[in-house]
Parts: sequence; structure tokens; C-alpha cells
Amino acid sequence: MGTSKKRKMDNAPMFNAYPDSIGGTLSDMVAFLEETGGKEAFCSFYILPSLFHSDLDRGFSVIDYELNQLYAKPEDLERVKALGMDLKLDFVLNHASVLSKQFQDILKWGEESEYRDFFIDWNKFWEGKGKMTAEGYIEPEPELIREMFFRKPGLPILMVRLPDGKKVPYWNTFYQEIRYPMPDAQDMMRITNLQYGMAEKLAELICGQLEKGVLVRELQFFAYENCRETVTEFLEFNAKYLGQMDLNIRSPKVWEYYEDTLKKLTGYGAKIIRLDAFAYAPKAPGEKNFLNEPGTWELLAQVQKLADRYGLSLLPEIHADYSEKIYEKLAQKGYMTYDFFLPGLVIDALESGSGKYLVAWASELREKDIRVVNMLGCHDGIPLLDLRGLLPEERIEKLIWTVVDRGGMVKNLHGQKNVYYQVNATYYSALGENDRKLLLARALQLFMPGKPQVWYLDLLAGNNDYEAVKRAGAGGHKEINRTSLKLSEAKAALKKEVVRKQLMLLKFRRRFPAFGFDAEFTVSAEGTGICFVWKKEGCEAMLTADLSDYSFEISTKTGEKSVIMFRE
Repeated sequence: MGTSKKRKMDNAPMFNAYPDSIGGTLSDMVAFLEETGGKEAFCSFYILPSLFHSDLDRGFSVIDYELNQLYAKPEDLERVKALGMDLKLDFVLNHASVLSKQFQDILKWGEESEYRDFFIDWNKFWEGKGKMTAEGYIEPEPELIREMFFRKPGLPILMVRLPDGKKVPYWNTFYQEIRYPMPDAQDMMRITNLQYGMAEKLAELICGQLEKGVLVRELQFFAYENCRETVTEFLEFNAKYLGQMDLNIRSPKVWEYYEDTLKKLTGYGAKIIRLDAFAYAPKAPGEKNFLNEPGTWELLAQVQKLADRYGLSLLPEIHADYSEKIYEKLAQKGYMTYDFFLPGLVIDALESGSGKYLVAWASELREKDIRVVNMLGCHDGIPLLDLRGLLPEERIEKLIWTVVDRGGMVKNLHGQKNVYYQVNATYYSALGENDRKLLLARALQLFMPGKPQVWYLDLLAGNNDYEAVKRAGAGGHKEINRTSLKLSEAKAALKKEVVRKQLMLLKFRRRFPAFGFDAEFTVSAEGTGICFVWKKEGCEAMLTADLSDYSFEISTKTGEKSVIMFRE
């Protein structure tokens, strides 16, 4: 495949939600789209991966790619197809759940498992490149991990006990948890031969520490020290694991799994596959464990060969600073990519009254033929540090604090704010819950180059959901923008003027023929004004806006006929 070849994907609007975001099931979601004219506004539907059989991370810890029976049935996907919407679905390349059949087979059969090398054995990976610790894992030589970024404190490993009692560390980039049984007096009697009263005291001592999160190896036994080995053995033998385990892309079985998954997603009707976390998958000692080169591009090329068998368009997901130009590399290789810069650029334009940087980015997209899926909000945070190199540092910092002051939340990765800094908020709240700002933001998105992706909660002008954050507990900051709505609540939101007008804009964008990756495009800014013009096959669409008061007008021209389509 030549680097100039562009894979086919239309640029009409795409709806984005979890299968249970509205009404609790995909059936309810489809009913909402059917009843509200959604098919007139959208030609694609990106359903997030809780659609699949998964356990953690709201679907991104996949057990297998069977439909989640709580949320979806095959006939629901047929109804999406009947709406004339293509499906965009996730494929998580880097990891799979501990509860996957492959990892459970390892826990059952250990070294005899046919999937023994399906995941990355940390000690095998680092063999001869570090020192073995007393805990049973290799501490790599410092210079070999200097370029690696770990998303949590310590080394990214989960120590797993195999059936023969051997403990093996597996590479675990994302979430992990070990749940130990809470022993009672009878358990302690059975394994230690203590009298009931003493067994009861020991059980209380152990359970009290486990409830506080004390690690098994750090448990205090005090007067029962002679029971340590027996009790520790009992706890570890009966432990249950949770987490997302990194796949070993050198294993032929992983590639069989990759092809089987793409085949299954095609069977669901998928046309677009979002490659989640794929840039974490290629790993090598001494190299970066995120976006190492050329490993990342070699992996992508291999996956593309599989996707080509099923006519799938791949959408690689990579967060990186603008200055790194990763988006440009993806474009040169013929891929669409995410426009993670647009959410921040639109807020900047609306807050500053200047479209300077937005125009510069729009111009670059067209001049370099960079094809993107763009968005305002999404299931994740607003990625403001991605703007480094595109916006001045002080301007980025101002954006961050603007959104935080309006109730947004920030997760720091063990103190490294400057490494992965997203602000979690609904886009409506990030704009100060100003209807005029949200309408102009949507208009700007729809006139920017790219395929517009629309988060359901943005469409319905949703506010920051602090109660959802509280219910989620520690690490639940992302739930601020993931409100699960009753079908009646979603329908009620359609009565808001700001929602009805967004749908009008989307329906216009969906049907008017001036837009397209092959259309003529110009953009300009002067003072607080900004102007976008699209032309194709004798049709013209123009957006003119004043960023100081959020007023705008959309006009069209077909032949000699000019029409004002929208004025705000």
C-alpha cells in the first residue's frame, strides 16, 4: 500500500454513546434515534465497548467480543443498520481481561496451558536484562526502562499464582486488583488446627488488615506468627484477580485472536474499527512502551492486512502532543486519525474571541490532506495538553483552569500532570453552560474538515454529573460526563431549544452536498470574525461567526439560488 492511498470513509456525522447511555439498553437507544429523527442527522453510530462481554473500565477490559446480554441483542444491531447507520466499534489490541478464556486457562493449567505465551511474562521479557528481586520479579536495568512511561506507581506487573504454586509476573499496563478471601474461624481451624476461640481471633486479625488494603506479604500475625506460612498459602491459593493483561504480539495465537475478533466485529455490521490503546502493544527493552518506532507502524501494517480481508476502515487512537506530528505520520500512511486538538481549540476561540489558532489548524488539515474524525466531548476527558506546540503554554494553562473553575476534574498520573493531562467535564459545562457557546461550538465543529463525532450528552446539553462521580468512588472522575439517562429524560431534553437547534445543524450537515474530503475548502479569520466556506459540484455552504458574541449565520448557494439556512 502506498503512503498516498487514502482509505474510504465518509465525512457525515456520527453519533457516539454507550449501549446503555439512554434507556439502559441498546434497544432503547435505537428507539430514541428512530423516534427523534436521528437517522436524518447521523450516518454512523460509534457504540462503546461495554457492548461486549467485559468487566472493568466501562467496557475497555474485554473478556470476549460476544454481545453483553444486559445491553444488546443481535436484532438491535440490525435496527441500527435499518436506520442507514454504519457501525464503528472498538478493538482493544493491547490487552484483554483476566477473566478472558485465555488467561483463565493459564490460571487453570499453568505452564501446560496452550495460552502460556498469549500474555507477556515479565520475567521472560526481561531475562538477562536485570536483577531478580526477593518478590520473584526482575527489576530491569535502569537504562532499559528510562524511555518507558508507566501509568501507575511501580512496575506494571501483576503477580499471578499458577496451579503448581509458582508465582509469575505478567505485564499489566492498565488496571489491576487482587481480591483475597475473608477467612472465618472455620477456615482458620481447618488450615491451622487452632482451637475455635483462637481461630476466631486470628480470622478477625487477618480480615481487619485485608479490609484496610494491607498486602498479604505485609500482614502482621503477632502471637500467631507460626501460622503465617499456612494462612498466606490459603489466601494466595484462593485469590481472585481482576485486571487488563497485556497481550504478547509475538505469539501466533494472539494473531489468530486478532483475526477472529475482526471477523466477529464485521459480522456485527462494523465498517469502522477504532484501535484502542494499540500504541502500547509493541514493546522492546530499551525502547518506549508507548508509540515506539518502527514497532508501532509495523503492528499497524499487520493489523491492516487482516482488516483488508473484511473491508474494514481502521481508526488508530493515539494521544500525543501536536509537536510530535504523529497525526501527520498517520495521514502519510493513509489513515484517518482523531482530531484531539479541536476540543481545546474551540474553547480557546470562544473564550479569547480569536479564531487565529483554529484557522491555522483547519488550514493545515486541508493543505496536508489530513483526514480526521473530530469531536467536542467524548467518553474520555478534554485533551488539552495535546495542544502543546499548537498553542502557547500559557494559553493551554489558561484553558485548563477555565474548565476546572467551571467544575471540571483532573486526574494526575502519580503526580505527573504534564504527561497525561485531561480535564473531565461535559463540553456544555466546560463552556460555562452557555447555550449560545454550545451552538456555535457545534457549528464550528461541523464546518471544520473531518467527520464529526457527536457525544450523546453534548447533543443533549448535559451538565457535569457530580453524583455519578461520587457513586463511582475513587478514580470515578470520568463519570462526570457519562450520565445514564432514562428514555423519558432524553426525550425531555429534546424540548430544549439548544438541543433542537443542534439537531437542525446536524441534519443540514448530513444532507447538504457541499461537504466532503474532496470538496473545495477555505477558511479565514479577521478580528473576532471567522468564516468557513465549502464548495462541491455547484453547491456552496458558508459559516460566518463573531466569536465575541457567539452570533453566526449559515448560508447556502445552489446555482444562482442563495438561502440563509440558520441564523443565531
